[in-house]
Amino acid sequence: MNGVLSRNVYLVKEHVGMFKAANNYDIYDPETGEMLMECREDSLGFFTRIFRFTDYKTMTPFDIQIRTLDGRQVVRVKRGFSIFLSHVEVFDENDRLIGGFRQKLFSVGGAFTVLDPNDQPVCQLKGKWTSWDFRFLAGQNELAHVTKKWAGLGKELFTTADNYVLEISDVVPPDHPSRKLILAAVMCIDMVLKE
Repeated sequence: MNGVLSRNVYLVKEHVGMFKAANNYDIYDPETGEMLMECREDSLGFFTRIFRFTDYKTMTPFDIQIRTLDGRQVVRVKRGFSIFLSHVEVFDENDRLIGGFRQKLFSVGGAFTVLDPNDQPVCQLKGKWTSWDFRFLAGQNELAHVTKKWAGLGKELFTTADNYVLEISDVVPPDHPSRKLILAAVMCIDMVLKE
C-alpha cells in the first residue's frame, strides 16, 4: 500500500470555477500545507458534461482517480448513471475491485453502507442532517470522521465552502486496506450527497 495513506489527517480542497463540469480535488497535509495527492475526473463524456450543468448533476456518472503527485494511482472511485440510490465501486492502484458504497434509502443526513469486494458490509458512513459531519462506524467504534470544521494549522487553507478534513482514527492501522475505502468515501460524500 502507498505510504501516503498512512497519515491520519487530510485536508481536501475542491477546485472551484465557473462552468466546470469535471470534479477535481487536491489533498493536503493540513499541518504543513504540503500537497500529497490529486483527484481528477479526466474522462468525462459529452452528455455527462452537459448534464453536469443541470438539476440532474447528482445522477451523472463519475470516474475519479486519486493519484500521488508523480501520477501513480492510489484509488479509483466509479459510479454509473444513478436515478434513485447510488452504488459506487472502489478500485485499488491496479484497478482491482476492493469494495464500494451503497446509499441507504431513508437516511436523515445521508448514509452509506461501506462494502468489501464481495458486497458484504464493512462499516457504516453516517451523516448529520444539520451539518457537514460524517462518521465511519464499525459497531460502536469510530474509524474516521469527515467535517468542514478544523482548528489546526491548516485553517488558513479554508477559503471556500468546498474544503473539508478527513481524520482517520488511531484504531485503523497505517497499512490497513480500509484506508483506501475511507479516502474514496470522501469523494463519494461530496459528489453523491453534497453537490
